[in-house]
Amino acid sequence: MSKDIKFYLGIDVSKSWFDLSIMCAIDHKKQPMQTHRFDNTAQGMKQLDKLLKDLNVSFDQNSLLVIENTGVYHRLLWEYCSTHNLPIYIGNAAHIKWSFGIARGKNDVIDSQRLCNYASKNADELKASATLNPVFIKLKDLITSRDRLLAQLNSTKVFLNELKLSNTKDVQKLMEQAHKAAMNGLEKSIKLIEERIQEIITEDENIHNNYKLLMSVPGIGKITAIYLICCTNNFAGKYSGKQLASYAGVVPFRDSSGTSVKGKDRVHKMANKELKRLLHMCAVSAIGHHKEFKQYYDRKKAEGKHSMTILNAIRNKIALRAVAVIKNQKNMWITLKKQPKKSLVKS
Repeated sequence: MSKDIKFYLGIDVSKSWFDLSIMCAIDHKKQPMQTHRFDNTAQGMKQLDKLLKDLNVSFDQNSLLVIENTGVYHRLLWEYCSTHNLPIYIGNAAHIKWSFGIARGKNDVIDSQRLCNYASKNADELKASATLNPVFIKLKDLITSRDRLLAQLNSTKVFLNELKLSNTKDVQKLMEQAHKAAMNGLEKSIKLIEERIQEIITEDENIHNNYKLLMSVPGIGKITAIYLICCTNNFAGKYSGKQLASYAGVVPFRDSSGTSVKGKDRVHKMANKELKRLLHMCAVSAIGHHKEFKQYYDRKKAEGKHSMTILNAIRNKIALRAVAVIKNQKNMWITLKKQPKKSLVKS
């Protein structure tokens, strides 16, 4: 009779290295945990691969690796797992930390051991993250680069405008000439990045199709559509509208307990702040350019609602519509026509 063997791995990732804790469970009996450290480089990945093969780790559903989302530093591990079909769960650092309860003391090795235990305790509930798609990484890096360059350009423009308040015309002209080359260079770089982003989107049929669908949602522009595709891996996880809205931090949660705590419904601070900012811009644009959103805003304002409360409701609706067009694979206007006539104004 064959034995039931499962492997649970926890890795604490840092910029220079990562600590691995690995535990084998034979017929549900946990074996002693091992810990190892590797450089967070291509050579370190080769050493990790050799160790896992020496330990006869199975590269299938009988293994699970848990790491925290570090933004950039876990990319090599994610790529390795995607290439070798090793299930990996990339979790929210705060969520995993709170699951430990009251924890005293920490270092890289202890954190990896805690992640390993987290994997063994929650293996039945954790859903492996999607495989790494280089296209999304490329798009994310390009969007981040565009944001950085745009921030530098806007900062320079603000600086020059502030100087007008005190400088003479001659000095102001000199300052503008001194910054002209740099500003032209930033504008040129931003334009090149935007062109490259459009090329990448056009090259992938699935991404391009979802991109066009998202663009049909009132208020959503090019950058927001691309960002939604990147942070959801082109909606590979089949997110619900409420899940996306909650991830973006635009869902109000109840804050009450017994008779003593009777707080107002509030959005949670734990959210993707960049996505929330983009949805806010989408909401402002929708109010300015789409009649139904403008009527909704005016009606709620007349009822005495706070401006930010109304804007948040519109951000929420935009997130729900974004998921709806992807799920139905139909243009927003086609989707609305086929649904029972229910105006946003009446919601």
